[in-house]
Amino acid sequence: MLSDPFNPWLSRPTTPPATEAAPIADVPKTFGPVAPQRGIPAPDRVDQLPIYNRNTTAALWWVGAHGGAGESTLAALLPGSQAAGHSWPHTASASPAPTVLVARSDARGLRAAQAAMRQWAAGLVPSVEVLGLVVMADAPGRLPRALRNLMQVVSGGVPRTWSVPWVDAWRVGEPPALSSSPREAQRLVNELTAILGAAGTLN
Repeated sequence: MLSDPFNPWLSRPTTPPATEAAPIADVPKTFGPVAPQRGIPAPDRVDQLPIYNRNTTAALWWVGAHGGAGESTLAALLPGSQAAGHSWPHTASASPAPTVLVARSDARGLRAAQAAMRQWAAGLVPSVEVLGLVVMADAPGRLPRALRNLMQVVSGGVPRTWSVPWVDAWRVGEPPALSSSPREAQRLVNELTAILGAAGTLN
């Protein structure tokens, strides 16, 4: 005699609830040059970032265009990435190291980013692949028009540009955490994860 499949006294296998996969960000489009170009004048040597050998590997390097840019803060938000300080990384890998420039949104920071981009665009840093630029707010509130215009000019020299607003908690020394970061920072990490995943450089 067959067992009643609906008999409450008989144990039945349970089906685990279906789980949805976490959404994966699309690889963002590029809006600027993705490789060095001929005819780009190099910045003066005093304005160039040094190139240092790195004995460690990283899925991504954050390069601060100047002191206080915020590269260490961003490195804490993306596991597997490292802050390179204010220098270009040169690793033992045969492939260029994925790199993102970081600068503050004041005039000094944007001009430092522009000099670093010209150094890369002139072909002086073959050890890196510049994925884009992150502009970190230097103060709360909206940028003045002059700085917005300068930022637009600077953004034209890199493949992509992201902006991260002012975060009071980071200023007073609270450890950066992606879960409590502004949505712009979360979008940055999601898009970089997509870029690195598509390139096969993020495990």
